[in-house]
Amino acid sequence: MRDAAQLLQIEAEAYRPVLEGLPPADFDKQTVCELWSVRDVIAHQSAVLQIINAGEQAPFTAESNQRDVDDRKTWDVDRLLAELFGGYEDAIAVIDTAGGLLDGFGLAQFIHGGDVRDAVGATDAFASPGHEIAVDLLHDKSTVMKKAPVITRVDGVLRQFGLDLDPVGRLVTNTETFVRLCGGRNPDDGNWSVEGISAVDFVLYG
Repeated sequence: MRDAAQLLQIEAEAYRPVLEGLPPADFDKQTVCELWSVRDVIAHQSAVLQIINAGEQAPFTAESNQRDVDDRKTWDVDRLLAELFGGYEDAIAVIDTAGGLLDGFGLAQFIHGGDVRDAVGATDAFASPGHEIAVDLLHDKSTVMKKAPVITRVDGVLRQFGLDLDPVGRLVTNTETFVRLCGGRNPDDGNWSVEGISAVDFVLYG
């Protein structure tokens, strides 16, 4: 199984009890995703799963993503969660057989799960089960996106971030903060140190 598909499988198993255990008021809590509540993030996640499972092409712009969320505004939470949970199995298979073309979607689902966990006060919001795979995939994505070459030390493990060239900087941090950095999710300045490069250079999503 591709790493991204395995990550989504792990995320689906870990995410479900979190969502099923939320009190109704938590679905209205604000997330780090600007104007989106917990409910809105879940709606976006579910919409994306439906799109990739159907083999459809979508721009995934801010406007199109918002339309997908708005289309689900009148749904009750049970219907929304049923669509989300029902989309996971097919999406895992689709990502696994796509030869890497859809790996970013598995990773994005993990990051959005972190958005929800963070909003409801869960511990290790962006370092939940599967985080080791997520960190590897983020490094892979940084190479594909031709990011500036940096040596990272994440929870003591050294890796190359960005292009396979002589590094122009160095980052020392933990998993939670690294995922936040790459996702553009307001990392705590006290949990990372960087030389030769700025935080914005690590952003892969957002």
